[in-house]
Amino acid sequence: MRAIQISKPANNDAPKLSLITKSQPRVQPGFALVKVNFSAILPSDRLNAKGLFPYTSFPRTPGRDYSGVVVEVDPSSSYSSWVGEEVYGTSDSELGFTLDGPHAEYCLIPEEMLVKKPTRLSGIQAATVGVPFTTARRCLQRGRVGKGDTVLVIGSTGTVGSAAVQLAKAMGCKRVFRASRNPEDEPDVLLPGKIAAASIQGQVSKLNEGKGVDVIVDTVGQTSLMKAAFEALAVRGRYTWIAAPRDGGSPEFPLDIFQAYRKEIELIGCNTAIKSRADVAEEMEALAQWFDAGLLKASDEEDVELVGLDEAIEKGYERRGSKKHTLVRME
Repeated sequence: MRAIQISKPANNDAPKLSLITKSQPRVQPGFALVKVNFSAILPSDRLNAKGLFPYTSFPRTPGRDYSGVVVEVDPSSSYSSWVGEEVYGTSDSELGFTLDGPHAEYCLIPEEMLVKKPTRLSGIQAATVGVPFTTARRCLQRGRVGKGDTVLVIGSTGTVGSAAVQLAKAMGCKRVFRASRNPEDEPDVLLPGKIAAASIQGQVSKLNEGKGVDVIVDTVGQTSLMKAAFEALAVRGRYTWIAAPRDGGSPEFPLDIFQAYRKEIELIGCNTAIKSRADVAEEMEALAQWFDAGLLKASDEEDVELVGLDEAIEKGYERRGSKKHTLVRME
């Protein structure tokens, strides 16, 4: 079979990404063999290919999000009836890092991570769900979002941010404000950037009857922006974030501990790469139910860029700037 592989012959060598041909994996106890139909190339996959995850072992086939079909399971397994089922999924702390991921024609998936694909989603759509929606859900859950809460999503037009907006509304939040730097996105809150913007706190106060928001979901990871948004939190507000600076900026956050103390503010980091297999299964099962109930909407197929496995490195890993999901189509 064909697969993408990250290799690193020596500790001091830069990782090398290549398309290889290797034997199809054999079914092992506790694993199902899945024929991968589609698999997303995510920002974290690109970082993984550069060797920026310290726990990745080499050589390794990367990949996290996928959709496909179960083709073989150990006959003695309680999952033997799953053969022929369409499934979708994402990674835990192993898949794509210490176990081979789905950027290959076939992949061994831990049985306890198997989740049936939502019937409302095509295989293409299902492969766009994993990391964006589970990350957004994790931020909202760790922020203890409730039905009476107001939520501000920073970076609301990105894949995680747009998923967070949908999920917060589906969870019954009182108000969900979208924040973006681009005025063409028609955000509720215009973030400071190339175009001067009023303070985030001032904009939120005007939108929210003079009050701050209960939860901020920050998908950008810029400490200067974080400092400005921090002031928009209400009493007992929760600030959740998923990213660290990637633009060379300092990761140090100048926290006003007096303000945090007075308002009983909580800062909550959310790292999807430390999830367990059970976490993944629970998240994907819950999302499947919400998609099939019509509470959530995946990307339209027209907003997805498909690339073949033989061109995935050039048009997926090395390409930048596209706002579309990039999916590898296994053929």
